[in-house]
Amino acid sequence: MQKSPPQNLLRKINLSSVPPDVLRHSLRKQWLVTNGLGGYASGTIAGAVTWRYHGLLVSALPVPLGRTVMLNQLEEHLRVVDARQLIQFSGSEPADAGGLSASVFLKEFRLDNQLPIWRYEIDGAVIEKRILMPYLQNTVHISYTLLSDTKDCELVLRPLMNFRPIEGATGVPPAGGYLLRSQGNHFEIDAQGQYPTLRFFVDNSDSIFICDGGSRREIYYARDAERGYDARSTLWSPGYFSFPLRRDTPATLVASTEEWRTALALNPEEAYATERARLNRLLTIADPAALGGPAAELVLAADQFVITPTTRELDAARARATGDELCSVIAGYHWFTDWGRDTMISLEGLTLITGRFVEAAWILRTFARYVRDGLIPNMFPEGQHEGLYHTADATLWFFHAVDRYLKKTGDRGMIVALLPVMETIVDYHLRGTRFGIGVDPADGLLRQGQDGFQLTWMDAKVGDWVVTPRRGKAVEINALWYNALRLLEGWLTDGGRKEAATSISEHADRARSNFNRRFWNSETGCLFDVIDGEQPQDPAIRPNQVLAISLDYPVLDTEHWNSVLSVVEKELLTPVGLRSLSPSHPDYKSKYSGDLRSRDAAYHQGTVWAWLSGPFIDAWLKVHDNENAAARKFLDGFVPHLNEGCIGSISEVFDAEEPYTERGCIAQAWSVAEVLRCYVKTTSMPKSH
Repeated sequence: MQKSPPQNLLRKINLSSVPPDVLRHSLRKQWLVTNGLGGYASGTIAGAVTWRYHGLLVSALPVPLGRTVMLNQLEEHLRVVDARQLIQFSGSEPADAGGLSASVFLKEFRLDNQLPIWRYEIDGAVIEKRILMPYLQNTVHISYTLLSDTKDCELVLRPLMNFRPIEGATGVPPAGGYLLRSQGNHFEIDAQGQYPTLRFFVDNSDSIFICDGGSRREIYYARDAERGYDARSTLWSPGYFSFPLRRDTPATLVASTEEWRTALALNPEEAYATERARLNRLLTIADPAALGGPAAELVLAADQFVITPTTRELDAARARATGDELCSVIAGYHWFTDWGRDTMISLEGLTLITGRFVEAAWILRTFARYVRDGLIPNMFPEGQHEGLYHTADATLWFFHAVDRYLKKTGDRGMIVALLPVMETIVDYHLRGTRFGIGVDPADGLLRQGQDGFQLTWMDAKVGDWVVTPRRGKAVEINALWYNALRLLEGWLTDGGRKEAATSISEHADRARSNFNRRFWNSETGCLFDVIDGEQPQDPAIRPNQVLAISLDYPVLDTEHWNSVLSVVEKELLTPVGLRSLSPSHPDYKSKYSGDLRSRDAAYHQGTVWAWLSGPFIDAWLKVHDNENAAARKFLDGFVPHLNEGCIGSISEVFDAEEPYTERGCIAQAWSVAEVLRCYVKTTSMPKSH
């Protein structure tokens, strides 16, 4: 089937003449721009900074720094005609001001092919602002264009900063303070070696910079206050730029932690055209079923999570020595790094549906290099080289991801290269490996658990409190184990190794037989969540059991599929994913809010997870064959959500009851990946001739 030419994907939010309560709601709506390194720029569409994670330049820096806030905000003022007073239309406000007073000038926010654009109307002047980050650079371009015939407009921009790690204490200046240096119209801020140099300038020949000796602005992070964190901070400014704005002539502030030669390699208009061309190319290589409606927007949203993790320079050098690139997936913005589980679950939606097969191969080989004692890393902590391996399921999802890659690409060289790794993984699981992960010789089922660790995807922990330990034999771990065994059996058979394949098949047969004998709960008509754990059988109704049907090799006998799906649909299904616990359970929490302890107590105790829509739809379509249109309706709730949370993306979690308020990370890899994958899966495409 011939693909349509790239389209201009527009998502508009009209903010003209909106009442104060609606305008205040815009403080929860956020935007996100990324750079393919894990760095980003983000804030509210109203222009206010409400979170410590907001910033116009959050650079992804080598270990030990990690992602670092380098440019927090700009104060933006305009003087029109002969007016003496500067009008502030965006930027910092005093603590507790709420971030709304300047927003009255904001009339429209829109995403144009995922690039954010604001339109302001100020005393007859109409100004558009846009933000982009050149790909694979820790650089941001903030451009302003006068669209009206207004004459004698003067724009004043004051950069505000507080260099710190994204999780670092707010308002704490670098130990040695800041030093301003100038090279003509180019400027540098040096933090005395504690952080990299911040370089900045305005691409406008008439701009001047007024150094006023350094000033400070106190700000209030409302979202941090909601979450129980220190909410007050002070930002420092070296001075401000002033320059005229002329109709249809963009002026751009450029800020970067790159060397000058890199930051200046593309002028702002070239950078904008280059990024537009890159995004258009992503739309041309994606699956044809993903080129219309919300799916096309999610193709571009998916791009934000696929990264080259330059924070780990040594690993990148090793990968390049073999002809690869280090490649991974940011699990979620703003605070997640790359996680093994999230990467493997997301791989199909982020790279295979989007036609990015080379990156998919890099990701798989990257994680294969990290295998230790039969496990892939659970996560890479911010600013560290070494991964943490406390996960029982990420490695099993690795088998699933490799299989999906092979089915999509037919790249037999991949399985030839990875088969020894896969055999080693299974061998370690059969013998037993870290954290109590290993097969129980009594029944062939996979058990896991160690005090103080949370090894499944339900991994909330506060201090020493593991909220959902799930030690023992978890239902989805054994569904994934059986699937991995069958996949390995097939790969060994294809490689002509029948004796090894037969041995793996025997393990799989035994696991399946005992799974169906031991996990079926006739009283509830569904599956136990965990057996042989803190209690012999945990009857909690959770979404994990869906994987016993949804995977390519379902471990659950078909006679139980209808019953399990019926219970899950009744107890757990919402318009934006599955609840993590049935409302009938005494530990059920309907809201994910409050301080860290309150949030983590609800994280997997009712809170809705968008990514679970994927396994649910996979399972549902196995029972309701060819009913794609009906299955598509399970995704309808995500369409209005694209105008909430992070505009054009999908949040990590949602409250468990109406109005299903978005929570957690504003943009989550597996949420975007699984919804996008299911949009494609439920699309009935005409056959090519």
